[in-house]
Amino acid sequence: MKLVLLTAVHSFKREIQHLLKQSGVKTYSYREVTGFKDVSEEALASNWFGSEVNENESIAFYAFVPVENLEKLYDLILAFNLELETKSKVHLATFNIEKFI
Repeated sequence: MKLVLLTAVHSFKREIQHLLKQSGVKTYSYREVTGFKDVSEEALASNWFGSEVNENESIAFYAFVPVENLEKLYDLILAFNLELETKSKVHLATFNIEKFI
């Protein structure tokens, strides 16, 4: 069993739900969050927003996933990200669970 954390811009919510279903993840939680990026060290000319602070509407998904479902989920997220033409991607991280009840 692993704890999975997925983060992305809010507009990917439905796609992520579909990818979770495809990978066999039937139970998960999600929450709207504010994404933040400090772009103060980027050249102002290359900064689309023209400011030093970039916040956006994001979403975070949490799920306890059996190990046998993880590889398919990673493959689906990777394929989804490769098809995107935007800089914003879906981020996926897994955490070991030592014990659970």
